[in-house]
Amino acid sequence: MSENALSSIKNIRKLQKLIKKKSRKEFLRSLWWKFDKFKNNLKWRKPKGKDNKMRLRIKGYPPIVEVGYRTNKEIRGRHPSGLYPVVISSSKDIEKLDPGKHIVYIASGVGFRKKIELINILKERGFKIANE
Repeated sequence: MSENALSSIKNIRKLQKLIKKKSRKEFLRSLWWKFDKFKNNLKWRKPKGKDNKMRLRIKGYPPIVEVGYRTNKEIRGRHPSGLYPVVISSSKDIEKLDPGKHIVYIASGVGFRKKIELINILKERGFKIANE
């Protein structure tokens, strides 16, 4: 292997360790524990009430989404394998990609026959397929 390939493999391994180490906070909406109607819809909603304890950042209440919780630049937007995820729907999309940098998702709208063709092409070129 060339030195460039070895260094990229080492970088990917470092990124994988960083991704595993970084724990993501789960931000849930205010008072989700109190009302049954919120248990079905736990996605984040900004607390806006006048006396809302979460908005006031009172001790003992869940954290609010803020700038400081963002992930590192090196791992932002990467797959847990350390590669960049890319969605493809045709063989033209494959030409632009590098197997050492990208992991491939085949689009959901692709039919069975075309999906088999794409999988064969991707395996020949050495790509990892996330949704085979």
